[in-house]
Amino acid sequence: MTQNFPELAALYKNTLLQNVIPFWEQHSIDWECGGYFTCLDRKGNVYDTDKFIWLQNRQVWLFSMLYNHVEKRQDWLTIAAHGANFLAQHGRDGEGNWYFALTRDGKPLVQPYNIFSDCFAAMAFSQYALASDEEWAKDIALQAYNNVLRRQSNPKGKYNKAYPGTRSMKALAVPMILANLSLEMAWLLESDTLEEVLDGTVREVMTDFLDTERGLMLENVTPDGSYLDCFAGRLINPGHGIEAMWFIMDIAQRRHDTQLINQAIDVVLNILDFAWDKEYGGLYYFMDIEGYPPQELEWDQKLWWVHLESLVALAMGYRLTGREICREWYDKMHEYTWSNFADPENREWFGYLNRRGEVLLDLKGGKWKGCFHVPRAMYLCWQEFEQFSVDS
Repeated sequence: MTQNFPELAALYKNTLLQNVIPFWEQHSIDWECGGYFTCLDRKGNVYDTDKFIWLQNRQVWLFSMLYNHVEKRQDWLTIAAHGANFLAQHGRDGEGNWYFALTRDGKPLVQPYNIFSDCFAAMAFSQYALASDEEWAKDIALQAYNNVLRRQSNPKGKYNKAYPGTRSMKALAVPMILANLSLEMAWLLESDTLEEVLDGTVREVMTDFLDTERGLMLENVTPDGSYLDCFAGRLINPGHGIEAMWFIMDIAQRRHDTQLINQAIDVVLNILDFAWDKEYGGLYYFMDIEGYPPQELEWDQKLWWVHLESLVALAMGYRLTGREICREWYDKMHEYTWSNFADPENREWFGYLNRRGEVLLDLKGGKWKGCFHVPRAMYLCWQEFEQFSVDS
C-alpha cells in the first residue's frame, strides 16, 4: 500500500465523517416536504426537486447504518426517520409496489416498473427498523423483500418493453443485489430462507453469468444461463461485475469458503485487466466482451461508483487472502480515484468524468447519484483498513 493501514483507515473515516456526510446533512434534507433532495450542484445547491425512490431509500439506509454501526447519534436517526416517514406515506402504490419517482411533495411521477425500488426499500427499512425498533418499519422491509422474491424472474412485469418469447434474457443486477440485500436482511429472515436465497444467488451469479473461458461477468444471459451473441448479450459492465464479486466475497467469508473468495477475486482481477483504460487510466463504463463497439454511447466515461466499488473489492480481497496482486491493483485504483473524483474544495465527490479523467458533470447528486456509493465505500474501506491494523 502507498500508505500504511492506520493512515488509510483514518483517510476513509475522516473523509466520511468530516466531508461527505456533512455535505448531505447540510444540503439534502427537505425539512418542508419530507425526504431528501438529491439533485445538488457542485456546491450543494438544489437544481431539481423530484425525488427518486432508489436514492431516497438509499439515504434512509445510509443514515440508519451510521446510527447502527458508527455512533448512536440522534441527528443521524432523525434524518433517517425523516426519509422513512416520507417514503412510508408516499412511496408505494395501493398494492405495495414502490414507485420509481415522486414530485417534491410525494405525488407519483413514474410507475413502479423497477424491482430495484423494492430492493432498496427493503434495505432501507430493515436498517431503519434495526435503528428505531419500529415494528411498522420491519413490516415494510419484509413486504418489500417479498416483492423482490416474487418479481425476480420478471423484474419489470407488465412494464417490460421486450416482445415475449423472441429473445428472453435475465440480468446480473437481480441476483447480485439479492445477494447483498439478503445479508442486509439476515436479522429479519428465517435462517432456512436466508441460506436458500444465498445458495441460489451464489450459484446463479457464479455459474450463469460467469464466462468461464474469459473469467468475466456478463451483464445479460438467457434464462438458462446461455450466452447471447447480440449487443445485450455481449455487454460487460465492469462496475457491476466487481461489485457483485465483493457481495460474493461477503457471503463466502461468512461461510469460511476460501475457494469461493479466491474465485471471486480472480474475477475482479480479470475484469480490471479487461476494463482498465491503458492510455488514460480508470475503468470504462461499458465494454463488449468480443471487442466490438458498445451500443452505449457513454461507454468510455469514468464513473464514481465503478471505481469506489473496485476499491472496496480490492481492499476486501487483500484482507481476506493477502494476495499481492490485490495490493498492487488497490494502489493503482486508489491513485486514480482519489486524484480525479474527490472535490476537497466543495466536499463530496464528482460522479462523471470523460475518458481523459476530466470532470464531465460537476454535479454532486442527480437522478442516479445520491448519498450512497461514496459514503458506503468510505465506511467499508475504513472498516477493512481498520481490521488490517488490528490483525497486523
